[in-house]
Amino acid sequence: MRTLGISSNCLMKQTLFSALEVLSSITDYVEIMSACGHSLPEYAEAAESFSLRYSVHSPTSDGNIAESFEKIRQASLAVIRESAEAADALGAETLVIHPGFCLEPERFRDSEKALIKSISDLGKMQEEFSVRFVMENLGSWDCCHFRFPAFADVVSDAGLGFCLDVGHANLNAALPGFLEKNPVHVHLHDNHGGWDEHAALGDGDIDFSRVLSLDAVGIIECMEFDAVLKSLEYLKRI
Repeated sequence: MRTLGISSNCLMKQTLFSALEVLSSITDYVEIMSACGHSLPEYAEAAESFSLRYSVHSPTSDGNIAESFEKIRQASLAVIRESAEAADALGAETLVIHPGFCLEPERFRDSEKALIKSISDLGKMQEEFSVRFVMENLGSWDCCHFRFPAFADVVSDAGLGFCLDVGHANLNAALPGFLEKNPVHVHLHDNHGGWDEHAALGDGDIDFSRVLSLDAVGIIECMEFDAVLKSLEYLKRI
């Protein structure tokens, strides 16, 4: 890994200021999960209070860029634009974006077409900002887009970077293929291949040896702070 950071995801019950106060004692790179009390730009002042390097995870529940209903798709892109503006103002290096979903199987093809259109739009939007846009692979639910490595080519062809979520890739038994897709940003968490545990590194069955050799920014993205500390100890051991 070129750089190792920690997601604020592990301290969502605290204010962003309090979370950053805790995290800044153990890392100099934080990925802000823009949601709830950590939303940007609403709580940007808290982030500006610290001398940290940042990436920003755009909201995951406010919209769906794979929605075939055009008004919703456009509104979802507007949410990402707001996140990009906030990330840029903060000097963040990376903006992580989810590829969306489709809850109706009979509309999945139309949804994928909408996603591809959104990826093209995001490639153009990215040119307006200094922050790098990266798209994350999702987990094993059938409603999720971007579950397998082949779709990473669509992302890169539009000029976006690829964020490898190691735990999600493991759920789809697709980690080896994703490792070949040149990720520039990596979410690190563990599981046993059954459900998205976001557990401490070393608590599941993922082999992190090849992951850690990537020339990328690695972000520990566990659900609990204790799991973050356990992950750091695991990384020291290996």
